[in-house]
Amino acid sequence: MSPNANVQVPELLFALLPDSGIAPDGPDTLAPLAAALLGQYPRAATLTVHPPLRDAQGRCRWWPGAEPSPDGVDEALPPLVGRLRQEAARLSLPWQRVALAGVGDGAVLALEAVQAEPALVGRVLAFAGGYLARPEAAPQDVCVHLLHGLEDRRFPYRHVVDAAQALVDLGADVTADLLPHLDHGLHPALIDKAMEQLRNFIPARLWREALIAAQENERPVG
Repeated sequence: MSPNANVQVPELLFALLPDSGIAPDGPDTLAPLAAALLGQYPRAATLTVHPPLRDAQGRCRWWPGAEPSPDGVDEALPPLVGRLRQEAARLSLPWQRVALAGVGDGAVLALEAVQAEPALVGRVLAFAGGYLARPEAAPQDVCVHLLHGLEDRRFPYRHVVDAAQALVDLGADVTADLLPHLDHGLHPALIDKAMEQLRNFIPARLWREALIAAQENERPVG
């Protein structure tokens, strides 16, 4: 028997992007999310991608400034895209079986990544973050789940609502859950809602495939 015969090959990959401002040697702020994902998807793998920059206080940053900007996102995207494609290839996973889950600035980066790069991941979970600007195009075959607290002062929820409406108008697969009494951060209630959306939301691509299959089955034979 091969020594790797009992090693399970992951069926999904969740790449986790933390918020800016955390200490690199501090507690793992994404641990509750990783635990929930693995509890629901035991055949999945998780990968935490840490912000590469450090500010004067030694805290992690995705970009030089404290606030997201187009230039900062443009600089942060290539290393992230390369890492995701490398990990997907290493695990022999198609891009549809890779998901991005980001918090705060990590959510901004995840959302902008699928806007800029086609066929990168199949789902995005965006906690307490939003787009740099109102989306003018919908990512193809990507499910976008926006999860936000109504008391979030750093990323006001009205921008999330506006982006969600734009994506709906563009025909995107999108859900937007706004929970009361929650401020900025990765709250347990947001994680629970994300797990619910992952269980229950059916992508439009699967509906299309089912419709095509049904139409083919109804064609007369001969």
